[in-house]
Amino acid sequence: MPMRYEDILQELESLSNPEAVAGMARFGIRPAHTFGVAMPTLRQLARQIGHDHQLAGRLWTAGIRETRILATLVDDPRQVTDEQMERWALEFDGWELCDQCCMNLFERLPNAYAKCVEWSSRGEELVKRAAFVLMARLAVSDKKAQDDAFEDFFILIWRESSDSRDLVKKAVNWALRQIGKRDIELNARAIATAQALQALESKSARWIASDALRELTSPAVQARLHQRHV
Repeated sequence: MPMRYEDILQELESLSNPEAVAGMARFGIRPAHTFGVAMPTLRQLARQIGHDHQLAGRLWTAGIRETRILATLVDDPRQVTDEQMERWALEFDGWELCDQCCMNLFERLPNAYAKCVEWSSRGEELVKRAAFVLMARLAVSDKKAQDDAFEDFFILIWRESSDSRDLVKKAVNWALRQIGKRDIELNARAIATAQALQALESKSARWIASDALRELTSPAVQARLHQRHV
């Protein structure tokens, strides 16, 4: 029997963990309302619920950390509209919800690549972060994509590398690293981009570059990419 909205709220309340709430705050996760339920537990609960677009809408509207993360896990990608993506992105209340929504739902949508471009120029910190989180996630999850699909992202990474806001800066770095670990050709392109960023006056651009180069040029990454290239 499908779980009802009321049953889900009751289950989440029973799993409430005040100590976990305090622990999350140390990692910058401070939603206005949360039960402190761990992600593995939420994923297990989502599997019990199954896909339900209408229920996902109700869970999101509840405005609780756990209900919103569950909404991203149980929504039906086939029914998610561009308007919904925009509305949810504007309601992100922290980096965790932004990242979970991108990796659980948005990266699975047909317009994910278009949103990377569109959102990368937005002023809202978490909407812009979502653009680069999506780039990072697509570089990992879209196994069938050709390298051309990621080429324009280097331009966006360059353009936004001077945004000093912490949540944006770290997402831009994440995107550059993940694209650069996809294959040997993109690795070379990502390294060249990072080296060019080092020459900029921007402190955030130089941090993005140095942190990315540390991983992209590491023996472990290079060995894995060359082995895959053979």
